[in-house]
Amino acid sequence: MSTFHPRNLHRDGYDFDRLTKVYPSLQPYVTKNPAGEPTISFSDPEAVKALNTALLIGHYGVQHWDIPDGYLCPTVPGRADYLHHLADLLAAGGPLLRGKDIRILDIGTGANLIYAILGQRIYDWSVVGTEVDPLALKTAKALIGINPVLQKGIRLRQQKDRRSILEGIIREHDFFHATVCNPPFYASEAEAAEANARKRKNLKLGKVGRTVAGQPAELWTEGGERSFLLQLIRESQAYGQQIGWFTSLVSQKENVEPLGQALEKAGAKAVKVIPLAAGQKRARVLAWRFQE
Repeated sequence: MSTFHPRNLHRDGYDFDRLTKVYPSLQPYVTKNPAGEPTISFSDPEAVKALNTALLIGHYGVQHWDIPDGYLCPTVPGRADYLHHLADLLAAGGPLLRGKDIRILDIGTGANLIYAILGQRIYDWSVVGTEVDPLALKTAKALIGINPVLQKGIRLRQQKDRRSILEGIIREHDFFHATVCNPPFYASEAEAAEANARKRKNLKLGKVGRTVAGQPAELWTEGGERSFLLQLIRESQAYGQQIGWFTSLVSQKENVEPLGQALEKAGAKAVKVIPLAAGQKRARVLAWRFQE
């Protein structure tokens, strides 16, 4: 039984016949699993990239998608799941909120622009993506420029201060219905490299290459995921009337309790933890607000 959200287009798996037709470059990466069903090696960043491209073309009307070598390539179904749960949160039991009047702030949009693309294509939301990395920002701008369907719904802002998350991004008259964020996971580059080596050993892939590509700012930050989110919570207090729901992925379950304690101290009026499940992987979305 699928663990994805009921509205997730990918809850029943991938139609590789369709995907290889819309994006023939996917075909060389398609293999058979032990049951004889088509699949790809999800430990191969190039295979994941090809699958993402096919999904974005085949299901979301994107004409072209690419990222530079070595940049994070998140899987489309999991990121779509986050947005479907966010849509439920915004609806608060009523009709789903669709259209360009719904504004979303994508913190650290990356070269892949994945949340912005999916939010715009699934729900027609207006998305503002923030990014600190100049090459990632340049790539994201190029993706918007080459895809006419994205041009009316996505804007980008550069975070010029690497020490800040929201400060310098949110303007005086801004209002966003929600934020989305995929925070850096590891506490150091060495920790990221060690985890990558451990994954390769478990998958019996040898010592060469990486199971997950990504730039340092995408994969690690001083103090890790918890430190990043504690900073986001601190900064969020100043913008509580300009953002409806602050939300972020939390990959490490042990971070939920201390983050909840920080939100209580910060005076959050509501806090929610929304479970996510993509196959064997478990994560959650932490959501909080300062408005009644």
